[in-house]
This record gives sequence, structure tokens and C-alpha cells, in this order.
Amino acid sequence: MKNKTGLLLLMLLILTNSSFGQQSDTKAPEAAVSQAKLRFRDIPTLEKAYIDATPEDRKDGIPVGKLGIDGGNKDLIVKLARDISNNLYGIYDSFLITHKGKLLFESYFTRGRINLPHPQASATKTWTGLALGRAIQMGYLTMADLDKPLVGFLKDLDPTKFVAGAEKITLNHALTMSSGIRISNDSREKINGNPTALKGQGDVQALLEHSTPITEESQVFKYGGGAGLVMQVIEAVVPGSAMDFIKNELLDKMAITNYHWRINDQNGLPEAGWRTSMTSRAMVKLGILAMNKGKWNGEQLIPEAFIANATSRMLYTGDNAVYFGGCKDVSNEGYGYFWWNADLKVGNKSYFSASAQGGGGQFIILIEELDLIVVATGHNNRYPSTLQMTAEKILPTFIK
Repeated sequence: MKNKTGLLLLMLLILTNSSFGQQSDTKAPEAAVSQAKLRFRDIPTLEKAYIDATPEDRKDGIPVGKLGIDGGNKDLIVKLARDISNNLYGIYDSFLITHKGKLLFESYFTRGRINLPHPQASATKTWTGLALGRAIQMGYLTMADLDKPLVGFLKDLDPTKFVAGAEKITLNHALTMSSGIRISNDSREKINGNPTALKGQGDVQALLEHSTPITEESQVFKYGGGAGLVMQVIEAVVPGSAMDFIKNELLDKMAITNYHWRINDQNGLPEAGWRTSMTSRAMVKLGILAMNKGKWNGEQLIPEAFIANATSRMLYTGDNAVYFGGCKDVSNEGYGYFWWNADLKVGNKSYFSASAQGGGGQFIILIEELDLIVVATGHNNRYPSTLQMTAEKILPTFIK
């Protein structure tokens, strides 16, 4: 009888640990050296999802804790991860949760690996914005400069060829996707037909020559433009190159060394709106930096005022953000400095969120009221959105 009882207890213990998803006896999946050289779409899929409610301290600058003990409902989050692994919410590659400055949950699926930089798509814009904020913190620009004509920082331009109103464009407009630049398809073909003219500041010259006139009516939110203009200003005002500045003064400061940041083939500057890759833990660091109002390890890397603008609702985007959100508990979608924002409804209360977003499923979601950061990567994701999943499945587990 005692033996049967002991066997039952052992089986219960095994099932309990399995349901919790703690894999203390295994390591997070890592990409081999040969795999790291592959295109992301060629990375082999994991045979089994990795789900960890007690993330490992990898001495990478991210404090870790235990889900359930340091916050959140362990059973519900692990169940959610199991559902994610079965593609019930789209195709995810990673899903991580940080609460009160500690990484409490870490999981990898499909092509996700802990050491493999994941394509960021348009989440790259958020990194570009923070690089501009770093230039301000170091004194190469001021917050007041954000409201000055952007062309004033670019000395290689010929303003005599600009369309009317080009001087109305400020860094503030570029950061909020409201520059007012509108290029017809015919003009776009003409610009692309002369690639040698786009080197350096030439691409800005081309935009400001071929755009329709810049007016108050045209300077409204239109997703797509802006990041390239910001990168041009970074290149113009910092010593050395923009790429060296981003590496030395932003990424190195946060001990982010495992990444890919492509150089634009036309202008020779770092890509500003896409074509970067970062690990999921690097995305966590970006979230912590923003949640800490621009501080990293006690050092003010980005001005607090810049972070406040970046993560606030500086304008409403209306239906423009439906591609990313638009679900039943996601409303009032807006935009800051390359950060989306929305209200996430739980019961009768809404929580303001700011998020870096990349097409296909890259998210860094901040819910300041709960001191909560949700990071996710995926590919070919559409609906239900990660924002809806956060509102419906994650926030309730951290609300007391």
C-alpha cells in the first residue's frame, strides 16, 4: 500500500512540474554556429517548445525572478504558453514577461532561440528613435531642436530645389510619422531610377524635390515615413558615423552585442525602419530602459522627457493601427515617437500601453501602471493580435 501511495505521489509530482512548464533540467534552446549564419526563414523549427517560469540568470544585465512568487499567476501563464506552442494565437518564436524589473517568464517556439537575433521589421524604428534620444542626452541635440526645421541639420541639401513647405518638417513630425511628404508612384520610380543620386543626404534631397507641397493638411499621421529622416539627422550631428554611435553609445552601454543592423544600399546609412535583428532578451532590455524612463543601471542614457513623449499618445491613429490591433479589448490606438499605444481593457478598467511593433509579430509592450513588460516575436502573425492576447490573458494574472 505504501509503495502504491509513493508511486502515486511521484506521478503527481511529475505531472505537476510538467504542467508548470519549468524546465530546470534543460537549457534554453540555442542556435548552433552554423544555424546563426542562416537566413531566419531557414532556421529549423524546434521539436518541442521551451517554457520556463524561472528564467536563468545569464549575467547579461537582466535581473530574473520566479513567476508566481514575484508576480503573476504561474498556472495561467504557462497554460497560455502551451496554447501559443499549439499556434492558437498565431505563429510565435518567443514570449517573455518582465515584472517590476525582473524577467519572470521566458519561452521559445518554432524558430526562436535564446541566442539568435530575430528580425525586428518595423520595431527597428523604435531603436532608431532611441538613438536620437541618446544623441540628445549627450548634448549633440536638445529637446528644443525637435521643433526646429529638420533640413537645418542637413547641410548637404540644396533648398532652392525643395517643394513648398519643406521647411515645415521638424524632427517631431518625423518621429510621429507626420512629415507631410507624399510621393506619387511616378515620382517614386523616377527617384529609384537614379540610385547614385541617393547617396548620403541625396535621398532626402530627392524626397523634398519630388513630394507634393508640404501643408498643414498633409502633416497628419501616415505610417511609413520618418525613420529615414531621423537617421539622417543622427548621422549629421554625432561625431563619426551613425552606426558607430548606435553601437558605442546605445547598444554597448546596454551590453547588447549579439545583433544584426544592416546598412542601406542606397544612402550608406544604417537602416532606420527595418532590417535589424535583435535577441528577445535585447528586446527586454529596451523595454526596461523605457520603463525606467531612459535609465540603464542608474545611468541616464535617454532624456526622461524624450521617453515621456516617445511612449505617450501624441496623436491618434484611428484605423491606421488596425493591422496590429483593432481587437475587442484594444482601443484608442495612437502614436508617440516610433512607439504605438493603445488602451487595453480588463473588465471595467483600461490600462494604457505603449508598444514597439514590427510586422509579422514583434512586440515590446509596456504597461507602466502594472510595471509589466511583454516581449514577443513571431513571423506571419496577424490576428488575434498580441495586444488582444495581452489584455485578455496576461494582464488579469498580474492585477491584484
